[in-house]
Amino acid sequence: MDLTSPEVLGAAAVVVAGVGALVVRALRVGRRPQAAPAGPVAPAPRDLRTALAATGRRFRERLDVALGRSGDQRFEALEEALLAADVGARTTQLLLDRVRANSGPVSDPATLQQCLRSEVLGMLDQPVAGEPSVTPWVILVTGVNGVGKTTTIGKLAARHKAAGRKVLVVAADTFRAAAIEQLAVWAERAGADIVRHEQGADPSAVVFDGLRAARARGAQVVLVDTAGRLHTRTPLMEELSKVRRTVGREVPGAPHEVLLVLDATTGQNALNQAKAFGDAAGVTGVVVTKLDGTAKGGIVLAVGQELGIPIRYVGLGEGVDDLRQFEPEEFVEGLLGPR
Repeated sequence: MDLTSPEVLGAAAVVVAGVGALVVRALRVGRRPQAAPAGPVAPAPRDLRTALAATGRRFRERLDVALGRSGDQRFEALEEALLAADVGARTTQLLLDRVRANSGPVSDPATLQQCLRSEVLGMLDQPVAGEPSVTPWVILVTGVNGVGKTTTIGKLAARHKAAGRKVLVVAADTFRAAAIEQLAVWAERAGADIVRHEQGADPSAVVFDGLRAARARGAQVVLVDTAGRLHTRTPLMEELSKVRRTVGREVPGAPHEVLLVLDATTGQNALNQAKAFGDAAGVTGVVVTKLDGTAKGGIVLAVGQELGIPIRYVGLGEGVDDLRQFEPEEFVEGLLGPR
């Protein structure tokens, strides 16, 4: 082949020109600013004030109406506002009696509102939750199916892991389909160990093995998931009592905490559940979930007042970090607005 022929030289020129264009394009791209990689935007941190937006907005609208009235009409409107927020009849009546007794002349709306704020805060006065002081620190988590019990355990595991503790989760809800698998997913997400048996296994046997494993592995916190409903002839409360006795035999002084998970969207139903679980499980604290999706946030006040059980945590979303320690001052500000 004649490399000097016009045809060969023409083809070579085309190739060189193409390569040159590619080089120039590459250089231009190299000089172009690189866009930030696409990804989900981190949600803004949530707090109890934000979660109570729906409840607080509606309550404050009704409160403004009440404060615009006088005499008995003012208290009747205030009663309607409290009941609409699902504070409950008994707690509402007690709160109104205290406000009447302590507000003095009710001709001053500002005085009445300040007295209401003070009385609500007083009803929520509770001891500060203690930190784990022995090893293993055993926490039973109870509640009916559907209230967010499994996700709450995952979030609690994440909180303790973030505090530098070794966590073990015990899947003792062996009756609900998929409960074990869901808990395993949350345990992995939180970086916690898990002890599990097959579905339908004896819950007390799972707890027994879990506590033995906790001591062997040096777990500092043990979170025990319990059944919310049974598909056997054994009553639920009897099964919970049995689990509690097993824990006490294996770890003297345990359980150190018994947390009852309640769904805020169920309103007064949550209060009935708390009463039912209180005796059998020996509940020491309450976790109120789904508070961000309801206008019935007043149930927090009803639970705290009528049962005398402190609210330990509130669920404000679906994220692993959306379980917050309950702060009475935040609740009052969410309900009544800032001072």
